[in-house]
Amino acid sequence: MRTCLCLQLSAVVVQGLSDYRCGDRLAESDVFGHYNCFGNTNRRTVLESFDFSGKTILVTHANRFMGPVLVETFSQLGANVLASSESLEADGEAQALIERSGKIDTLVANLAVAAPQTLATEVTADEWVGVFRAMVNPLQALTQAVLPQMIERKSGKILLMGSAAALRGINRTSSYCAARGAQISYIQAVGVEVARHNIQVNAIAQNFVDNETYFPAEVQENPAFRKRLKSEVPLGRLVTKNEDAMLAAYLCSAAADCYVGQVFPLCGGWVAR
Repeated sequence: MRTCLCLQLSAVVVQGLSDYRCGDRLAESDVFGHYNCFGNTNRRTVLESFDFSGKTILVTHANRFMGPVLVETFSQLGANVLASSESLEADGEAQALIERSGKIDTLVANLAVAAPQTLATEVTADEWVGVFRAMVNPLQALTQAVLPQMIERKSGKILLMGSAAALRGINRTSSYCAARGAQISYIQAVGVEVARHNIQVNAIAQNFVDNETYFPAEVQENPAFRKRLKSEVPLGRLVTKNEDAMLAAYLCSAAADCYVGQVFPLCGGWVAR
């Protein structure tokens, strides 16, 4: 199972495999000799880059948003996955989670809250503070707590499972978009700051990805939503959860050591930048 998944991931990122189609079989020899970000001189096959054996990956909000599929995918790739379902909203909760988790090679900050549907003129102080407390404060606390051990080892990765709402405004969601934007800005700043320590900090900015938190079955089955999907999303469908998880795995792998504070939109073309 791990080899099969690694080969799927390899086909997404290896140069020269432009004729690959989903479901094709690849031999390990097909991907030998391609290096980290296709330029690193370390001799490492792409399969080796996607082998997370011996790596500990902490996934937050593991019971919601992209948490379940991320836990499954990283486990299939051989990682020791720490799946936390804590809200992380209370003071000290994020720091305590990092402390008891021990050595963490990769932090996947999967943080989500239902987006309030409120006019900008009617957003209350409680709503504004609440979305930041749920998504921004934990990101900063987790990152601040995990960075010292990564800096000491001169190795580590932090990946934010963010939102394309940070890149394109959405009607009646000003508080949510603001919080998602703050997440992205924080990741970009920290990514630049810690790159010299061989720590890669990046983000996926997603929307229109299949997940129970934002697109439950009843929403997906709604004719109005299906019409909106066809009109607003060039892809014409939701990005699958597995497609999302494969991108996350790539960005957490040794094949992605060259990315610094970058934001990767994953939304079927809803946002192009």
